Formats: sequence, structure tokens, C-alpha cells
Amino acid sequence: MSWWSRLTGGKSDGGPKPQRLDYLSEAMALERQGDYDAALTSYRLALRDRPNDTKILQNMAIAFTKTSRPEEAIRAYKSALDADPDLSGAHYGLAFLLMKRGDRPGAEEHLEAFLAKPPAGAESERWVRHAEDTLDKLRSGGAISDGTEQ
Repeated sequence: MSWWSRLTGGKSDGGPKPQRLDYLSEAMALERQGDYDAALTSYRLALRDRPNDTKILQNMAIAFTKTSRPEEAIRAYKSALDADPDLSGAHYGLAFLLMKRGDRPGAEEHLEAFLAKPPAGAESERWVRHAEDTLDKLRSGGAISDGTEQ
């Protein structure tokens, strides 16, 4: 079969099939390069294929946060939590965005949810301590950190 037939949708001659682009990997690579706007475009494309993928939604929320779009980040975290209510990372990220917005009760709720089912692993210990300290401060009415110094 000629290349033109394959290009226009003719029958394949058994040759290599076109590969679908891995938008999630592309987005993560763009994020590592610091190009968060381009990463968001790739995350959106990845989301078309997998609309309830919590990894995509959480990564989008992080990219929205890094591009100073907290309301969009909040929506992405909430969508991730709709798909998986026990998603500890989404609870953690959402809590600190809500604090920045002045929603202390909402932040408390999500810190409590994070602490109820914290992530496992050695690195998670510092995040758990930070969440515990922040929750204590919220409950006592003290000044709170936004979580960005971690």
C-alpha cells in the first residue's frame, strides 16, 4: 500500500501503526522545564482521553498553582477528590489553597482528611508534621503558613 493510502485512511499493509502521543508524559516533561502553561495544554489533552485520572488532575492543580491560578487549581483538586475522595495529596494541596483564600474551616476539613489517611513513605513524614502543625494553628486561631516553604 502506498504512503498516500495509509495517510488518507486506506487499509494498512501491516506496517507500524501510528502511536498515540502520551500527553501526560509530555506535560510532566514540560513542567520539569518550567513551562507550566504548555504543560497545562498537554494535561488538558491527556484529560480528554482519561477525564477522571487523578494523577492528571493533581498535576494540573499544581501547574495552576505555579501559574498563579488558584481558583482553577481548587477546581482541579476538587475534581480529583470527586474521583477519589481519599486522595491525600489533593486534600493537602487544597487545604493550603483554601487557607490562602481565607477559608479556614475548609482548610481544616481537608487537613483532617489528609491526616486521616496520610501517604506512606519516609518523605511523607515532613508533610504530615507540617499538616499537623498547621491544623493546630488553625484550631487555635494562630497565624498560619501557606505551605509554600516546604
